Amino acid sequence: MQWLLLVVIIPYIYYLLKVYVSLSGIKPWIPSSEPNVNVSLIVPCRNNANEILHLLAALAEQDYNKDLFEIVVVDDNSTDDIAEVISHFDCFDSLRLIKNSGQGKKEALLTGVKAVSGDLIITTDADCTPGAGWIRTVASFYFDNKPDLIICPVTLESKPGFFQRFQELEFLSLQGVTAGTAAAGRPVMCNGSNLAFKRSVFLEHSVNLRYDIPSGDDIFLLQSIIKKAGTKIRWLESDRALMTTSPCNDLPSFIRQRKRWISKAPSYSEKLPVVMALSTLATTLLQVSLLFAAVFIPEVIPVLLASFIMKSIPDYLILKNTTKRYGSIYLMKWFLPAQIVYPFYVTTVLISLAFPLTMSKSANKTHKKREENRIN
Repeated sequence: MQWLLLVVIIPYIYYLLKVYVSLSGIKPWIPSSEPNVNVSLIVPCRNNANEILHLLAALAEQDYNKDLFEIVVVDDNSTDDIAEVISHFDCFDSLRLIKNSGQGKKEALLTGVKAVSGDLIITTDADCTPGAGWIRTVASFYFDNKPDLIICPVTLESKPGFFQRFQELEFLSLQGVTAGTAAAGRPVMCNGSNLAFKRSVFLEHSVNLRYDIPSGDDIFLLQSIIKKAGTKIRWLESDRALMTTSPCNDLPSFIRQRKRWISKAPSYSEKLPVVMALSTLATTLLQVSLLFAAVFIPEVIPVLLASFIMKSIPDYLILKNTTKRYGSIYLMKWFLPAQIVYPFYVTTVLISLAFPLTMSKSANKTHKKREENRIN
């Protein structure tokens, strides 16, 4: 009878195998023309004075015509010296720092979009680093295809240690799902660290960004655009369009970030991302339940092993494809340990969502202790 529990995993396998099939058909995009597009780059930031220096240095190396792009940094009520940092960075005539007219990243994006006039808007974050051909590649893709929204690739900065490798693999799995669903014409995710769109499109859909929810500017924009018939959303497959962002430095910040991501799910207006999230949740909870049951009922162990293998097959296929495309195939040696840890990680996030007050107090105590150690 316990073998019937494996039916729970079937939707997960079905959706991820569909993603893998779509990923297998993705080909790198090669520009066919010289773009002549006015680009406005918007960088919302809050207390990112240190991180933004790396981004600005990378933007100074862009091979796109500097007369055709501007950089607008939107200060979201920072308390650091970001204004002074920007004022001393004189590599660009078109670099501007403006104040957020409201509060939060969504208001900062809206403030930035209203302040620029570029045909194409690209957004990123202060802790990101692009390659030298980033703007040219995104502008070329827009010039050739004229999409309303361009979903671009993002990867994590590579660092040593299992915790960092786990983050990279999990992030790459999300990128695989992002690319696969977008290439199939049914995108379920995107990342505001590397997103491009028409200015008019953002202004039209900005009312649907759910300003009552702190995060999710990218996903709510995506879901609003999807609803309008005739809009074009495209995945940009190019290593020259790749954006590298920073991983979380410690487990508490990692859990908090994932909590923010998961907590938005009940507000999604599109069914597919919710169904995929629920199938993942059901599969993970099944594995955890089987693990605890196996401690007391040895007959459950074969079912537990079968569930592990069934889930691992589509996970492996997607990650093998994605790590290869991003030149990170070496990460696959961490696949098995990451698969073992994954159910416990998801369970931890769920518990922190169920008991936010307890987790918050614990995080505050940890932060206070660190501050005391730092002072001493």
